[in-house]
Amino acid sequence: MHIAIVYDSSTGKTRKAAETMSTILEGHGHQCKVQSAYDADPAEVAKADLILLGGWVKGLFVIRQHPSDGAMWFIDQLGDMAGTKVALFCTYMLAAGSTLDQMVQPLEGKGAEIIGRFKYRGSEPDRAFASFAESLN
Repeated sequence: MHIAIVYDSSTGKTRKAAETMSTILEGHGHQCKVQSAYDADPAEVAKADLILLGGWVKGLFVIRQHPSDGAMWFIDQLGDMAGTKVALFCTYMLAAGSTLDQMVQPLEGKGAEIIGRFKYRGSEPDRAFASFAESLN
């Protein structure tokens, strides 16, 4: 399966999470391309069998959490996504709040099918992501 992993990272934590997810998925035989939201071509990304899209959580410590500007900007750049499978992820320091839910609505509005949601305190994907990767085989 060809998987596009697109991330927005401020400090490098989300980039590292994206790279680690790629390593896990490649270990299950998938081909991954990891790109920054600002470097990725939305038309090329949309051709992938699966898109993993994520960013860091913005907010005021534990209130007003929302997706990073880059992640939302990339979602805005995407065209029709009918039939496209997407999994979302975010990295956070204190709380993720409704960050992933806020990313779902615009993607589903474009026709995307959300098949997973993952949040990481830090940059290391957890057992839930490993189980998700195994389920793709």
